[in-house]
Amino acid sequence: MDKKNLDLAIELRHELHSHPELSCQEIWTKKRLMEFLSEHTSLELTDKGAWFYAFYKGKPGNPKIGFRADFDALPIDETISLPYGSKFPGVAHKCGHDGHSAILAATALEIDQIHPENSVYFIFQHAEEIGAGGSEASKAITENGIDEIYAIHNTPGVPENAVLIGNGTVYCASKGMTISMKGVSTHASAPELGKNPAFAIAEIIGRIPGLIDPKDYKGLILCTVICVDIGEEAFGISAHDGRLLLTIRGQYESEMDALQEALEKISKEQADKYGLELSFSFCEAFPETSNNAECADKVRDACKALGVPVYELPDPIRGSEDFGHFLKLAKGAGFMVGAGDRPPIHTIDYDFNDNIIETAVEIFKKLAIG
Repeated sequence: MDKKNLDLAIELRHELHSHPELSCQEIWTKKRLMEFLSEHTSLELTDKGAWFYAFYKGKPGNPKIGFRADFDALPIDETISLPYGSKFPGVAHKCGHDGHSAILAATALEIDQIHPENSVYFIFQHAEEIGAGGSEASKAITENGIDEIYAIHNTPGVPENAVLIGNGTVYCASKGMTISMKGVSTHASAPELGKNPAFAIAEIIGRIPGLIDPKDYKGLILCTVICVDIGEEAFGISAHDGRLLLTIRGQYESEMDALQEALEKISKEQADKYGLELSFSFCEAFPETSNNAECADKVRDACKALGVPVYELPDPIRGSEDFGHFLKLAKGAGFMVGAGDRPPIHTIDYDFNDNIIETAVEIFKKLAIG
């Protein structure tokens, strides 16, 4: 990698880090990334509103290779001392999306200078943390006929500059599920005159262990109770409104959907039993991120050519990644670049490891050139 480009990437990463923006609020971040690419490359930029992509035009008829990076931050305070620390209280790049975007921008600089024969798309995506950006930005796949798509995620706990990859599901599907029940209020001394959702919600919670019995599923399945909100602090009134918030998760999206159906069925049974109004709502839905075996092998081959150690992912990562939306539309692979012995992502002590930028860029270049 050109030393000047590496220095520019690190400088850009620090600049992004100091100006973090939450999902769907990344106005400055997107603008700065577009300015950077306009200043340092001759690539064609396409502004899609909340997100954008840059395009390098190769020879007609050659493959179209895509790369994606996310650029939103998290609602976490920056408590560690950094010369480029967050300027905004309560918001910080504690997942490394500043680094992901710097890597992709640096790859764009390199591709623009070496002129490969393949066409290359550099997709910069918003709102990954809440699962909203991928479904929008993945439209670039169909709009441009992109043949293959790749993405990386920095991963503390994996040896620095090593790659972690697998075939099939590498990140689980997940979604937030809210079960709302509305009954009838009454004096606490006459609970029989009202309709209290507490027993219905308790029954649903009690049934969860049986719904996630591993023997009933091909892959990992989880249902996590996030919040139980029933009634209010008024000891003279029997509870009449209740909400149960769950996160459901699965190695396979189809099995997660089956779990959702089972929860809905039990909820309807309990609502009918106690005469309650029932409604469901969902948020932060992530598909499974499932790697194409051929594309995963291309990542392995690129690493071998570069002398980068490769570790096989023994089991899918339980967390979710909305890169799965892209892999529903084109073959591709998501892989992890080790950040070494550093604090985990989504913690207050975390900061992206600049030492992995060059390795990630070189792998992307190998995949782009083919």
